[in-house]
Amino acid sequence: MSEFNKDKLDDYLGIIRKYMQVRGPMTQKELAEATGLGVSTISRFLSMKTTEINPQVVAKITAELEIPLHEMIDFVEEHFTDHFIRLVKFYKGDEKKEQPAAQAQSAPEQPKEEEVPTGSFEDALVDTLKTGSTGNAQMNASARVKVGGKTRTMPFMADTSNEDMLKQRMAELTPRQKAYVADFLSLDIDARDLIVDLGNDLFRYFRQRGMIA
Repeated sequence: MSEFNKDKLDDYLGIIRKYMQVRGPMTQKELAEATGLGVSTISRFLSMKTTEINPQVVAKITAELEIPLHEMIDFVEEHFTDHFIRLVKFYKGDEKKEQPAAQAQSAPEQPKEEEVPTGSFEDALVDTLKTGSTGNAQMNASARVKVGGKTRTMPFMADTSNEDMLKQRMAELTPRQKAYVADFLSLDIDARDLIVDLGNDLFRYFRQRGMIA
């Protein structure tokens, strides 16, 4: 089963060329060096001379050019969306680290198979929200209280019902909606506030005209 919609390949290549100009301007050689791919690999891909679309190539280019996922989500088949989002995040975090000069001069190591994090989009989203809202706060705690002249320890457990509900709601999102949420969470706090303000204005506009309930 194909990971990508080949009918949308030309649209995706147009998005790549657009962001090569936005992030640069950037040549094919510069893009190849930035992603760690060969110049010939980039050239064949952009000229549609490849018979198969390599997910690693697509993810590396998307991550390097910081292409918003909602702009090219139609290119990714629905069954592959969750994995692709995590793959792009993986390359954003690990492929741009500079190697120390000493490592560059050392003997080349045997290539290792790249490990890509596994897990669902819903789990990753809940983890992100928990990190942003609770920080290092304890999820479970206990207190010592006196009852009838005796001291007893009473445990307090965190309520996980909201977490389960959030996972369920996220699972109901379409691939395009999941990509939008992933892009939103990657913004800094000021940018998120801006998007929320714009969204509130749109909600009010559509409600006033009876377009949404």
